[in-house]
Amino acid sequence: MPREMPDGLKQGLGAAAQAQQSAVDALDEAAATSLGVNRTDLRCLEVLLACEATTPSGLGIALGLTTGSVTAMLDRLQRLGYLTRSPDPGDRRKVVVRITPEAARRAYEIYGPIAEEGTGFLSAYTVEELRLITGFLRRSRELYERHLTRVRDLPGTAPSRRG
Repeated sequence: MPREMPDGLKQGLGAAAQAQQSAVDALDEAAATSLGVNRTDLRCLEVLLACEATTPSGLGIALGLTTGSVTAMLDRLQRLGYLTRSPDPGDRRKVVVRITPEAARRAYEIYGPIAEEGTGFLSAYTVEELRLITGFLRRSRELYERHLTRVRDLPGTAPSRRG
């Protein structure tokens, strides 16, 4: 791997990464609108799709929200029929949050065709190229995660987003 990246390649890679982030952001905005939720609610549904069940405190940590913000969000999503809350069978003082089948169906309606089409174009890459891409995406995500706390702690950042 070259230590010095040619300026044109560096700029092209940066522009491609920014354009990809913008496309994902625009699609997520359209998805939130389609589902009748805000962007934080959409992220909550994403977290719930990725796990079988979680707790409100787990969602708060994952989304960087205060307890009060999580409660308001769960109330909204439950009214829309997108999640259920039930007592934890192992500790009835705790609440377990799950996405509803209807919400999962609607999310799949939006994101499923993207996953299916993406699987198709991935076949154009070798296994080694896919490992390289996966490594790039992982390291890129880790970079953003390292800077998330710093950005949340900047002056003017709303306290409810500091987690």
